Amino acid sequence: MLTDALSRDRRAGAFRRLAPRPYARARVLLFPHGGGSASYYRPWAAAAPWDIEFLAVQYPGREDRYTEPVPADMQRLAAVLAADLPLDGPPLPTILFGHSMGAIVSYEIARHLTALGEPPTGLVVSGHPAPALTRPGRVHLGSDAELIEELRRTDATHRDLLDNASFIQAFLPVIRSDYRLSETYRPLPGARLRTPVTVLYGDRDPEINSSEADGWREVTDSPCELRVFEGGHFYLDEHRDSVIALLTAQARAASETSATHGRPPRDRPPTGQEGTTARGATRRPAGGAGLARRLGRVCGRQHEDIPASELRTVIP
Repeated sequence: MLTDALSRDRRAGAFRRLAPRPYARARVLLFPHGGGSASYYRPWAAAAPWDIEFLAVQYPGREDRYTEPVPADMQRLAAVLAADLPLDGPPLPTILFGHSMGAIVSYEIARHLTALGEPPTGLVVSGHPAPALTRPGRVHLGSDAELIEELRRTDATHRDLLDNASFIQAFLPVIRSDYRLSETYRPLPGARLRTPVTVLYGDRDPEINSSEADGWREVTDSPCELRVFEGGHFYLDEHRDSVIALLTAQARAASETSATHGRPPRDRPPTGQEGTTARGATRRPAGGAGLARRLGRVCGRQHEDIPASELRTVIP
């Protein structure tokens, strides 16, 4: 389990406390997809109930970490992120969640924490084949024009953004780096996890099939559950509430188990200060100007002329 010290609001480092939950009894760490950033999970953090805190991971090379180089391989990226996990202070049960490239990053973090003797309570991976079945590729070796054409072919990025010269100039290096991380990843030998694993994916996702999803059973000695949603690679957009509810349920179950093993639950907040709930959260419209400004930071540069709904960059 990770520690309660993780709740500190830190500008530096990897973890972003986007919606503080001072009475949290458990936490969920959210790892973005390739080309993504912590901002993608802002609505998720806002929707979390009072007793569960969602923290988003900020990879190097984007937003407020724009000047930091992207590590050369997935294991080094995991090591950079793991270095920002404080292990002192009262612990809280922690669930790891990662989508697409983030699934592999969260898996490598789970391996790191397990080796330290502090395994996460649960691992939820989404939209990516099992580590041993990761699909190789050479897109990251192509020219800028070839990389842009690949993004057009896969509809990985809104086509209007690919014609925006300032966006491409700012963001293409990060896209290339994340393609490199994904396409060259091979899991190193090591012990299996002891953590339960849940695998989520869309039934029309071209980046993962049922056998590749089932392969996640090989990474853990604990149970592995598969759940299929209607949709493509970003089924998350249509089923966000369901995924948040799943993560919340796992975190609460972990909290209850922790309490039965001698760790008392944290106090409930005073009436009227519970914060939002996953089912009844109040959200601003996805296309609102305010959200566009908040999510408009791309690799440390403001692009407020780009609608927020178009800022999702998807890399397998």
